Amino acid sequence: MDGQIPKSMFIFILLAVSGFLLLILIMFMEELNDQLMFTFHQIQRSIDSAFKPPEILWPLGANHTYCAHFGKKPTAEEAKEERDLLSSIAWPGPLVQGLPVELSSDPAKSYFVILGSSKKHKGGQLLVNVHMQNFLGLPKDHGGDFLIARLHSPRLGAGVAGKVHDHQDGTYTVMFPLLWTGVAWVEITMVHPSEAVMVLKRLQEEQPDRVFFKSVFSSGTISETTMCNLCLPLNEKPLCNYTDPETGEPWYCYKPQHLGCDTRINHSKGGYKKNLITEYEAQFFQSGVNLKIPIPAAAMDKVTILAEKKGQTKVKNDYISAGYYFHDTWRPLNGSVTRQFKTSSAIAHCLRGKNVYMFGDSTARQWFEYLSDVLYLTHLIPYSPKKTGPYLAVDRWDNILVSYRCHGPPIRFTSVLSSELGYVANELDKIQGGPRTVVLVSVWSHFSTFPIEVYIRRLRHIRRAVLQLLAQEPDTVVVIRTANLQKIGPESSLFNSDWFSLQRDAVLRAMFKGIHVQLIDAWEMTLAHHLPHDIHPPLLIIENMIDLILSHICPVREI
Repeated sequence: MDGQIPKSMFIFILLAVSGFLLLILIMFMEELNDQLMFTFHQIQRSIDSAFKPPEILWPLGANHTYCAHFGKKPTAEEAKEERDLLSSIAWPGPLVQGLPVELSSDPAKSYFVILGSSKKHKGGQLLVNVHMQNFLGLPKDHGGDFLIARLHSPRLGAGVAGKVHDHQDGTYTVMFPLLWTGVAWVEITMVHPSEAVMVLKRLQEEQPDRVFFKSVFSSGTISETTMCNLCLPLNEKPLCNYTDPETGEPWYCYKPQHLGCDTRINHSKGGYKKNLITEYEAQFFQSGVNLKIPIPAAAMDKVTILAEKKGQTKVKNDYISAGYYFHDTWRPLNGSVTRQFKTSSAIAHCLRGKNVYMFGDSTARQWFEYLSDVLYLTHLIPYSPKKTGPYLAVDRWDNILVSYRCHGPPIRFTSVLSSELGYVANELDKIQGGPRTVVLVSVWSHFSTFPIEVYIRRLRHIRRAVLQLLAQEPDTVVVIRTANLQKIGPESSLFNSDWFSLQRDAVLRAMFKGIHVQLIDAWEMTLAHHLPHDIHPPLLIIENMIDLILSHICPVREI
């Protein structure tokens, strides 16, 4: 029997092989079943979508493990606009990913060069070349660094933002309009190296839930808290669907275990996700090293601006900048005249008999607080939450009404009553409009962690409401505020980077271009000024913004 397998051993091997094949078959059937279930759910969703009634129930407790939809499907025209907008803000990046940090942009070893003579003439332009180098002192061969620039004269309280052009080869050209006489210093700052921007782009696309939200549900003695967001991850928990029936803006919360969806009482920021980036990626966000660091001059860092020359060719400077500061007063370059409203009586005279409606985030609330303090307004909702509102105040003597409401989710306030979560577009639809109506809108900061498409959709709804309001009452004054620069650190950059704000700023400008609204250029007003960047700009900048708004409400001829 030598060399032959015993019969018992043969049976054992046969049973083992059969068991292994049976296990493989079970695993295959389970995977096939999962695929079939997924396909079934996809087909079911298509059927549900096709036969869904036109109205959206509010709120709807959906026993799904996925988001039923992510907003209304855009029309062909809207989809094209979205593609064009995304193309217009596309950011160049390094061709090779994962290079050592030593090969990334080092602002300390980079430098700028002022072109031409150190003496220039007012009315002309100043060109500055920026040469980016890595930590080894070698020239960069690709673009994508996020640079900001300003020309300023501290003694004169003067400053103007520069226009940065990326040649995508490691060099940049900055243009400044020359708008006053005297000595002016050039200031170039690297906010982020191109390598850091690539990390921010990844976070924007892959981690839109890095700020999370929550809601409290309460009934009788029972209270529960669940997580909420625009779209919640796949899981086994049922969802409450709070999609807005008018705009189609989506919002979901996990359904409480013991309470219904109609028992939600508030909305609040839950917190910030941790450990979003790798140790390697964190090297591109170092305070004092490569995060909002000035770039030195190779030689001279200032120019002397002389008076205009006779016969000098006029340069169209509003192409470069929206305006500039002189004696700490903002002067727009679009030809409009800005008056200064230094006293409460001057402000009250301009706003007499008017209703001023403010909508948006805390940067709109700053305007309300300023007017409330200056005009000594009487608050009609005295116990309204300090930071969230809503606010309603009046000056009975001059018949002035001023109100503020925060925009709908996502909004990172500490706590907002569910009943106060109004979308700006819906609030605008309630306004009658007319020559005595002023609408101020600031919506940008709370969208920094979401894909840009979410912001485009929100602005589209607001724009539709603005156009409808102006069509009905063309004399309505509408003011839209842009994003502004702010203080950022290694961690806050991942949520509130100026690069996120820049992207939304560009989209907002494009979407409201050609519409009869007044744009408050908060981006340039914070960039051009000498005061530190802050998400809530200092009082001096707010005063200049209010002067712009009031000058639009009460043009020179009416003062």
